[in-house]
Amino acid sequence: MITKKQFVCPYEVYDSMDELQPQDAELMRKAHEAARNAYAPYSKFHVGAAVRLANGVVVLGNNIENAAYPSGLCAERVAMFSAMAQYPGEPFEALAVTAWSATKAIEEPVAPCGACRQVMVEVEQASKRPLRVLCQGDTGPVMVFDGIESLMPFIFLDKLLG
Repeated sequence: MITKKQFVCPYEVYDSMDELQPQDAELMRKAHEAARNAYAPYSKFHVGAAVRLANGVVVLGNNIENAAYPSGLCAERVAMFSAMAQYPGEPFEALAVTAWSATKAIEEPVAPCGACRQVMVEVEQASKRPLRVLCQGDTGPVMVFDGIESLMPFIFLDKLLG
């Protein structure tokens, strides 16, 4: 017997950062700040990320490209790995991601790649709490996900770790 199921991906959409809670708006502003410092001479696609830890510390990251692709790294992983190195064991609360381009306007939310999502799965598991993920382009609406499972369905890690 074949059973067909439907997957639901819950998220919220805010028209702008102005509608966010103050701490989320500040985190998104920090991600925008980080994007301005990205090293993206090849793609001209500047991504910024900001991680808020449970102790209130915010750690920034931006994408770093390299001519020897894929030696560069995404902003989200730079921020998460930096936070893990500087504050080992400190739970993560939220991650904000944004991008701007030197070649075109980015008015829609930018979502993390699959590799970054998998790191978020592990961060959320280690933190033992949902990771709030905020996504925005250079301008426009903000998508908010309360927990990585909305971004990364059918997570396998929790089944392996039991």
